[in-house]
Amino acid sequence: MSLPTWTPAVLSSEARPVSGRFWRLVEAQHQISTLKIVDTLEEQALLESVLEESKPSLPPECAGLDYLLSTPFRYGAVYPHGSRFRRAGRTLGVFYASGKVETALAEMAFYRLLFFSESPRTPLPANAAEYTAFAVAIATATAIDLTRPPLDADRALWADPLNYAPCQTLADAAREAGCQAVLYESIRDPQHGRNIALLSAFGFAAREPVERQTWRIRLSATGVQAICEFPRARIGFSRENFASDPRISRS
Repeated sequence: MSLPTWTPAVLSSEARPVSGRFWRLVEAQHQISTLKIVDTLEEQALLESVLEESKPSLPPECAGLDYLLSTPFRYGAVYPHGSRFRRAGRTLGVFYASGKVETALAEMAFYRLLFFSESPRTPLPANAAEYTAFAVAIATATAIDLTRPPLDADRALWADPLNYAPCQTLADAAREAGCQAVLYESIRDPQHGRNIALLSAFGFAAREPVERQTWRIRLSATGVQAICEFPRARIGFSRENFASDPRISRS
């Protein structure tokens, strides 16, 4: 079945429930960046409120959500570069997350390596950076799954490392069909874990993260190493893990 066949009507008929915990990583710097330029916690709270007022507005469905959940859905901000299920420009937000923390780490490792691969004169950081991995609860009755029949027939389109146009077109049709989420294979994860693209904040089942972990991620010439103290875990990725992407393999 080819891409033009995936109309809103067809996608609506393929929608199914999905629920569970999904993981996302952010730099831990987000928690303390403003603390560096104030003297007290009260001043930090005031500064944070001023910064919040200057940001693009949130859609009504984000009311009451923790900012880690709501930030990808802000209105008004120009999305500078397209992602797999979101076009560049003033487009509707997408919350990306992974079924396992290991998959989220693989996604982060890839994009950190990609940044330095595309900036060859930028030296790798000398020290490991701290990241917060957080799990969110998602529950929706209207998700489409690109890893299951019949949508997996077009896996070559959904898994292209460079061309996101088919996925963006699919996301447009999914929104029109009333679908709130897209499940898909992570092509960055060596284990090909499951990702989710949440198209609507209505898909969150809890207003705040339901679990958090602290990870330290180090980049080196050979790849990426990640360590978590609690629960104790470590995982490494070599550049060869991401060699299917020509932007990594040629660096």
